Amino acid sequence: MSNKSLYERLGGYDAIRAVVNDLLPRLQADPVLARFWQHRSADGIAREKQLLVDFLCAQAGGPMYYTGRDMVLSHRGMKISERDWSAFIGHLNATLDAFKVPQAERADVVAFIQSTRTEIVE
Repeated sequence: MSNKSLYERLGGYDAIRAVVNDLLPRLQADPVLARFWQHRSADGIAREKQLLVDFLCAQAGGPMYYTGRDMVLSHRGMKISERDWSAFIGHLNATLDAFKVPQAERADVVAFIQSTRTEIVE
């Protein structure tokens, strides 16, 4: 077992940012999920992307400090359904496949993301 943090095992900031850069366009292009980004400015989306990178880095044990709102407040009122969540998880898995994330790290990432489900799905 490695003593390295998940952040280090994933490849650090640049690797996590690359994953987010792959994942967000997948989500935005999905016909089920696209509504969450409609009528958003490019600056708003860029800010959201940076917050996501910071959140994932911090949660994975990296040196980033997440300054955004908690998951409940961030997603309240968005009406995110189980169907939306399943579509998101499908895209997450496709992104992890594209980056050939090793099984141990992949399991840790998916477990963490799944742990936020009750805070996000209404």
